[in-house]
Parts: sequence; C-alpha cells; structure tokens
Amino acid sequence: MSRPMISPSLRDRLNRSRWLILAELALAITAFVADQAGLIWFSKTLYLLVPATLSLWVRGIGWRGVGLTLKGRWPLILMLGVGGGAAIEALELFVTQPLLVRLTGEPPDLSDFKILIGNTKYLLLGLGLTWTLAAFGEEMVYRGWLMNRAAQLFGDGRTAWIASLASISLLFGFAHGYQGVTGVTENALNGLWLGLIYLAAGRNLMAPIIAHGITDSIDLLLIWSNHYPTPI
Repeated sequence: MSRPMISPSLRDRLNRSRWLILAELALAITAFVADQAGLIWFSKTLYLLVPATLSLWVRGIGWRGVGLTLKGRWPLILMLGVGGGAAIEALELFVTQPLLVRLTGEPPDLSDFKILIGNTKYLLLGLGLTWTLAAFGEEMVYRGWLMNRAAQLFGDGRTAWIASLASISLLFGFAHGYQGVTGVTENALNGLWLGLIYLAAGRNLMAPIIAHGITDSIDLLLIWSNHYPTPI
C-alpha cells in the first residue's frame, strides 16, 4: 500500500493528535464490547487489524514503523523470542497458573480447545491459526498498534511507555474473557511479558511474535496429547 497523498505537516499533526488516538482506542474498546455481546464473527483481531493498518497508513508510518520488519539484531531477537516464549510458558504452567488456581478455585476455561485432544487435523489447524492470527495478528494489534498509540497518548516518555505496557497488558487479558478469571489474569501477565520482550528487542515485533507463537504452540501440543496440567 503506497503512502497517502497527505502533506508532511498534516501527517505530523495526525500522528500527534490526541483526539485521533482517543478515537482509535475507543474503536478498539467498541470491538471488545461487541465481541462480548456476540456480535463479532470469528475473531475481533481481524477487525482490529483494519483500523490499525489504516491509522498507520494515513500517518505515513506503516507496519514497518512499529517494528514489523526482518531487519534487526537477529541473535537478540531469536534469544528474546525463543527463550522468552519458553520462559513465559514455563512460568505460566509451573508458577502462575497453579497459584491462580489455588487463589481463585478454578482453572482457566479452555473448553473451546477440547476438540483438539487426540485430533491431529485440528492440531494442525490450530497451529496454523496460532502463528497467523494469534502470533502475528495479536502482536501487530496489541504491541504494534495499541501499545504505541497508548504511549503517545501518555506523552511518549519512559513513564508513558510503562503506563502503556500496563494498560495494554490488562486489555490483552480482558480480550480472553472467555477463559474465566484465571485465564484473564494469565493472559494479562503474558501480555506484560510480551510487551517487555517488544521493548527489550528495540520495539521489533518479530521478537514477541516468535515468543507468542511458541507459548501458544506448546499449549496446543499439551492439549492435543492430553498432558495439559489442568482439566480442559
């Protein structure tokens, strides 16, 4: 998609406009509400990618401008992506999930994934969706678009990025409301780790994309083999 015919000064004003940022965040929240009301078909991530792409295009930034690029320090990106993803999964399965189950009295509601148990066809479909819709799609939306826009809203300084990291991680958790209170809390923590990986990689989206894909792939394999540590 080529850059729009917008003057540099107007692009700069659009990029800094807090009203535009608020409108974009309001649009994202509207998608969440619509999803909870059952008005979203399949996945709200697909719908959020449209305004995200439009925003980046109009402002002359593009996805590359928020880190969707193959350029970068790949030893660091792979270390953060692979190592970070494995660490997130280990922390979830052996520390945070058992603790949350003890505190809340309920495991994450993963009943939507029960069909995967022993079914290789659905496992392969799930892995395909994991690396496209979840890993790429969700990281583009939450870390690439929303986290950057929230940081701009808060002032774009160090404190702004901390506030953005916290708020978008919470939003990421609530996006998984169908998994119950334990699932929401787990995903909020996962959003926090993925956001930290994004920042540690110099805001290169490939690192959290890889980490996200690895954590979800391990979960799917554990469910498929019926070795997930909590009841499905």
